[in-house]
Amino acid sequence: MKYISTRGRAPVLEFGDVLLAGLAADGGLYVPDRWPVLSPEALEGRPGRGDYADLAAEVMWPFVDGAYTRDRFDELVRDAYSGFDHPDVVPMVELGEGLWLMELFHGPTLAFKDIALQLVGRLFDEELSRRSERVTIVGATSGDTGAAAIEAVRDRENIQIVILHPRGRVSEMQRRQMTTVDSANVHNVAIEGTFDDCQDLVKAMFGDAEFRAEQRLSAVNSINWARVMAQTVYYVAAATRYGLERASFSVPTGNFGNVLAGHVARQMGLSVDRFVVASNRNDILTQFFTTGAMAISEVHPTMSPSMDIQVSSNLERLLFELLDRDGIRTAKLLEDFRATGEMRIDARISADLGQNWSGVRVDEDETTAAIAQLYRDTGMIVDPHTAVGLAAAHRSERDPDRAMVVLATAHPAKFGDAVEAAIGTRPPLPPALAELAERPERCPRLPNDLSAVKAHVAQCSARAFG
Repeated sequence: MKYISTRGRAPVLEFGDVLLAGLAADGGLYVPDRWPVLSPEALEGRPGRGDYADLAAEVMWPFVDGAYTRDRFDELVRDAYSGFDHPDVVPMVELGEGLWLMELFHGPTLAFKDIALQLVGRLFDEELSRRSERVTIVGATSGDTGAAAIEAVRDRENIQIVILHPRGRVSEMQRRQMTTVDSANVHNVAIEGTFDDCQDLVKAMFGDAEFRAEQRLSAVNSINWARVMAQTVYYVAAATRYGLERASFSVPTGNFGNVLAGHVARQMGLSVDRFVVASNRNDILTQFFTTGAMAISEVHPTMSPSMDIQVSSNLERLLFELLDRDGIRTAKLLEDFRATGEMRIDARISADLGQNWSGVRVDEDETTAAIAQLYRDTGMIVDPHTAVGLAAAHRSERDPDRAMVVLATAHPAKFGDAVEAAIGTRPPLPPALAELAERPERCPRLPNDLSAVKAHVAQCSARAFG
């Protein structure tokens, strides 16, 4: 398998190089040069049976074939999921009337990002050890990615990690999961700005070829193809382990990586009816899937902070597909979007997109109501991001004979204030979160200034690697 950039001007790479590079040299995102077909072994799992790690290795193998032996890859995958607190890794709960909840928060940081990053951390370690190299991972987080990335690479001697988060715009639990980690290779920075500002800082550092080479920068956020690759598996699991063929998926999303993984699974042959892209008040993706156009506006803080985003990086991978994999056209569209703050795709492409995609905006009152209704009806508690997905699913037209799967992206205890406002009680804290309040935090504040952030990253790297 070879990998190409969505902007058409970067070298074609193999998996190991794509893993370590993260962002392509031309500013684009790497994608496979072709979509493999899901094997019969991946598609013929019996409902309710089969091991998640075995399925994961089978689904992902075509993307890494040649980079590892099959036995070694199987071993890495099995180790990645050995620390999850549920034997099914991604258990599903039937809510009735064809509605299902897929719980993606049983990993060490209690968020869906663990499913990919627990594997990605191990792949990084494997690749760097084999090459006798080291890297400085730089990432931006709107909440959960930072903690999951840190947990995946903490204490690994060939890796330093610097995570930027928008100060005051993540939940207290999300922040403490990052800032209380006492590992010498972990560095957190609170940026005076929004998540989009943090993301722009990261992209600017990667766009500086000299700085990128000097610091040996790498990325594990959803611009890294390996993240998307690992997330395709749970879509396949819904069909093969739970018998939900031709299901639809309602996905709360901000940076678009989670739902893009479902698109990849469909490109590989999974039968999917529709993807519902669920947004909060920051509804730029709803604009896109409703009208084919979108315009950047102010980022509004909400009770679902991981979705408080205006520029969704992974949308670029979908645009590349919609534009017939024309990197030059993709680059031009995105350059114009950055310059003007607006984008519109061809009406015919937008109409075709509407056959299998829809966008739904869910406001704060609807989010609170969704948490309260599920609690009244079932006694279950969900976090506000999952509630956005639930509300969007209820508002979507769907075939009564086909399932709708809502992706539950985080443990409700990570957002205790929002849950308490909805149901009058706080969700119980798992031990992993309860102890965070007692730990000291380490996190400098920096302005939204590229030179200041670059200096800090260089300092972190120099202290560790010399």
